[in-house]
Amino acid sequence: MAFPENYQNKLEEFINSALKEDIGDGDHSTRSCIDEYATGKAILKIKDPGILAGVDLAEKIFSFVEPSAFIKKLKKDGDEMNYGETAFEVSAKVWTILSCERLVLNCMQRMCGIATLTKQYTNKLKGYHTQLLDTRKTTPNFRIIEKEAVRIGGAVNHRFGLYDMIILKDNHIDYCGGIEKAINKAYEYVQEKKPGLKIEVETRSLEDVKKVMQTGKVNRIMLDNFSPEKIRQALKIINGRFETEASGGITLENIESYADTGVDFVSSGAIIHHATSLDLSLKAEITQ
Repeated sequence: MAFPENYQNKLEEFINSALKEDIGDGDHSTRSCIDEYATGKAILKIKDPGILAGVDLAEKIFSFVEPSAFIKKLKKDGDEMNYGETAFEVSAKVWTILSCERLVLNCMQRMCGIATLTKQYTNKLKGYHTQLLDTRKTTPNFRIIEKEAVRIGGAVNHRFGLYDMIILKDNHIDYCGGIEKAINKAYEYVQEKKPGLKIEVETRSLEDVKKVMQTGKVNRIMLDNFSPEKIRQALKIINGRFETEASGGITLENIESYADTGVDFVSSGAIIHHATSLDLSLKAEITQ
């Protein structure tokens, strides 16, 4: 997977926790009728068209349980896939294959759905300066997997959590007592506690944008629920001094009209929470 090294531990924690949830004190269905030392091969069959995602993750899952498991990749993450194709073959103990089967399918089916929808969005941005961002609107404890699917689909990962970037949204601003006060306090916090942490601020009007321009001290301005015409007005005020992000109500039908404004980023939670899982199956055959 393409995440930085510090996310590999998070990935292993996820796999370990997910397997424990499913296996508990043992895969008794398998243990009751399959010899412990039997080996086999499983083939991942594609049953829906779309963008393939999760092959690298599947390899990690099988290898987590059985380090000697061998994965023969016939297609790679990001490839277009069609009904009837085979994504990979795995050779391992049958106990390993059957114990990992559901986790692999659950992850890959979800990832393929997200990558496929994301690709539909990013295809609309071809030829434009604008890049597509995801959001924190993810499934609890599944974020690292969903964001990897977004990346495979061609979009850019926004912050992973509340810890790796400051975004001053409407509630932060209102609770703090105003946009200028919130920015100044956040800036002071970064200098004292987290040097280098980037600051983004949400604006809800052109007046907010003007206040941010007077205050400075941020890296990016979010234009929340602005129409494309309002974004054009805001970009004239910002005049390239800060990165810009359009957020709120971005759909497949209107994303090009936002990109046409020249805004740096558009963010969409829909690429994750509106995605529909695609159908895959894992067929195992015991070898002698």
